Amino acid sequence: MQTVTTIGLDIAKSVFQVHGVDAGGQVIVRQQLKRRYVLTFFRKLSPCLVGIEACGSAHHWSRELQALGHTVRLMPPAYVKPYVKRQKNDATDAEAICEAVTRANMRFVPTKTPEQQSGLVLHRTRHLFIRQQTSVINAIRAHLAEYGIVAPVGRQGVVELLTVVADPNDRRVPEIARACLAALGAQLRRMKEQILEFDRLIRAWHRSNEMSMRLEEAPGVGPVLATALVAAVADPKSFRSGRNFSAWIGMVPKQHSSGGKNRLGNISKQGDRYLRGLFVAGALSVIRYAKIHGAKHRPWLTALLARRPTKVAAIALANKIARMVWVMMARGERYNEPVALAR
Repeated sequence: MQTVTTIGLDIAKSVFQVHGVDAGGQVIVRQQLKRRYVLTFFRKLSPCLVGIEACGSAHHWSRELQALGHTVRLMPPAYVKPYVKRQKNDATDAEAICEAVTRANMRFVPTKTPEQQSGLVLHRTRHLFIRQQTSVINAIRAHLAEYGIVAPVGRQGVVELLTVVADPNDRRVPEIARACLAALGAQLRRMKEQILEFDRLIRAWHRSNEMSMRLEEAPGVGPVLATALVAAVADPKSFRSGRNFSAWIGMVPKQHSSGGKNRLGNISKQGDRYLRGLFVAGALSVIRYAKIHGAKHRPWLTALLARRPTKVAAIALANKIARMVWVMMARGERYNEPVALAR
């Protein structure tokens, strides 16, 4: 039997598909594997190149196969799709992965460590609780509005509504509705307590991570964004430039150029939506501070706000912050204040 040099592995929850070829590109193995037999199969092989789509559980399998001596390359599924031939099934997916992993111009995803994935779990769980909190607040407002009870936007308005629900002497709310709204109020309080606990965990992890502490020195970057970057970016040097990093987050203009004419549209909004939202929120905080205290020490931002709306300026500033952050991560540098800010 000829030696397998390259394998495309299509992963799933239970059934995995393997497509292996030799150095000449001839198919050597094409078979399905149950989950419990995957590691046994790869233990019997000589070290080879294994391609996997960067999807759910891909980083786990990458670490497991690397521990067996194999070279593992993770690829974005969107970049593998052009290599799929006709019908979509596990066998053709594995064949496409095997073909794509050998391309010289393919872009690969660095394998994340268990610590980085733990950080992502923390951030995603916190974000989920925040969305659920918003959903519960909207439900409370909508239900009480049916009885003509409304309150101003904001936290204090929700407190006023829950006070009405807790008052048994207020006859505007029927008893059945009051019981349901009281349950929603109790759920809302539990969510707020849990979100505060997640914030405490993020701050603790932030203080224990040297890179996260360095990133916080940049304007518009706090513990939440700093730890999210440390968790999401496995290898900053995998990006060739700050612009590539910003494009990965989806904050560069979308191109539709042809015939030597450059046509740039709105930002692409591709990539990590969570990171993009944090960068924009940080940029808005910088702009808010500049409007209150003045921005004479930041002439670039002052000129931008003079000719563009606030939200457009926030996107441009977020793009600029992302590029600065990439330099700090890739080169291990600290944030240097611009010359205009030197005192």
